[in-house]
Amino acid sequence: MPRKANKSLFSTNSVRRGVLYARVSSKEQEREGFSIPSQLKLLRDYAEAQNIVIVEEYIDIETAKQSGRANFNEMIRFLRKHPSMRSLLVEKTDRLYRNLKDWVTVDELDVEVHFAKEAVVLSRDSRSSEKFMHGIKVLMAKNYIDNLSEETRKGMLEKAEQGIWPTVAPFGYRNVVGPDGKKIIEIDPEVGPIITRLFEWYATGLYSLKDASRRAREEGLVYRKSRVPVPMSTVHKILRTRLYTGTFEWLGELYQGSHEPLVSCELWALVQDVLNGRRTSRLHGLDRNFAFSGLVRCGHCGCALVGELKKKKYIYYHCTGFKGKCGEPYVREEILEQQLTDMLADLRIDDEVFEWLVAALRESCADEKREHSGSITGLQIEWDRLQKRVDAMYIDKLDGKIDEGFYRRMRAQWRDEQERCEREIERHRVADDSYMDQGIQILKLGQKAHRLFATQPADEKRKLLNFVLSNCTWQHGVLHAEFKQPFDILAETALQAASLEAAEGAESAKNQIWLPGPDSNQRPIG
Repeated sequence: MPRKANKSLFSTNSVRRGVLYARVSSKEQEREGFSIPSQLKLLRDYAEAQNIVIVEEYIDIETAKQSGRANFNEMIRFLRKHPSMRSLLVEKTDRLYRNLKDWVTVDELDVEVHFAKEAVVLSRDSRSSEKFMHGIKVLMAKNYIDNLSEETRKGMLEKAEQGIWPTVAPFGYRNVVGPDGKKIIEIDPEVGPIITRLFEWYATGLYSLKDASRRAREEGLVYRKSRVPVPMSTVHKILRTRLYTGTFEWLGELYQGSHEPLVSCELWALVQDVLNGRRTSRLHGLDRNFAFSGLVRCGHCGCALVGELKKKKYIYYHCTGFKGKCGEPYVREEILEQQLTDMLADLRIDDEVFEWLVAALRESCADEKREHSGSITGLQIEWDRLQKRVDAMYIDKLDGKIDEGFYRRMRAQWRDEQERCEREIERHRVADDSYMDQGIQILKLGQKAHRLFATQPADEKRKLLNFVLSNCTWQHGVLHAEFKQPFDILAETALQAASLEAAEGAESAKNQIWLPGPDSNQRPIG
């Protein structure tokens, strides 16, 4: 929770002022009593050593994948309200970010972020190579958080294998408790018929997505709690949802559901054809399996570019024209592919720079590996302590000091605790083994993206582009796109290096842009 601020600290410019943020990923960690106190001590000592006055302290104790962090959001509002607070102190990367959106939010604040345990300080003035390395670690932290939810995913997978939709019911259904006590979904009598009619309307090909959305709202399609009419984006998601056929996809697999369908498989397939542009006269002959269909949007009207086969051998892309006639001419797939390849080539770095980045990544992750090792040791000690309790209690039972019922209850409770320790030990071992591999694979992807793109089949090209690029548009024969973080930093830095290399030579460019120079970060405090 945020600590009460000292108002006098806001009125002076003679000191560096900032906030600190601490977080644990589960209530179990808080009960064990080591994580939050150790973070606070580290950050307070760090602030004192760096002459930073802490104005506010924010603490979150939440499950890693639970939506929303009240005090993180409160901290963001505070920093936006007080632009003089230019320092944010946190233990390490994965304490601050749970996802890429958090990273973007903090980055937009223009604050100096101190990662005390990693001995890193990031600001607008940091070198591009430092920002890129930080971006790699953010993706690694996201992967670590994903590992924390493995047990939840296993439980949901078990429900899916039983034909039960494992999460919140979509529009047209509602969550109920079934006869056997399990949570299932059933048709919502109010909204279900609207969903069925929506599919029927759109399958005719006579309605645009905008028109179908408007008609569904007129029929009463609103959000359950707020009663706000649903937007067109939600209607599009509904029309793409296979669950309404009685089958559903979960973690890449197709399952036969136990719930009652709202539409037939044939009707759903017709709707997909319309959405993909294959059942209107304007889009005759269109095939959704082309590499770039739907990935690039028209720069004139915002509609998707889709592929079409001409003369049984030439692939052209054109605007769907769903918003009316569009003047953007057809473009050959080879031209589009070449511009995408050229763009991915902006990510290239040479082998020497790649090896330095890998070495720097290994060094920066040393603390993370030590923490995993320490956690495993602590959990093993706890497991052994519980086992000693079970053994001692068994002797007490034999001696008649406790009865059989008490023995069984306590043994079951302690066995559950031991199983929790075993799961946590395995999670730390998996995270420890995969943490570095994930980071190195991201680096390799940046280095080899253009070569991989040129040799991959259509579906793999789509995956690569979705991972690296965003906001792709085609206008007047030119492709425009943005690199996703952290690849945007890599592209920017590679461009700077190329410019400097042309002016001063390759070695000078490497030394000034990539390779390590004087240490710009703070060292760890004792």
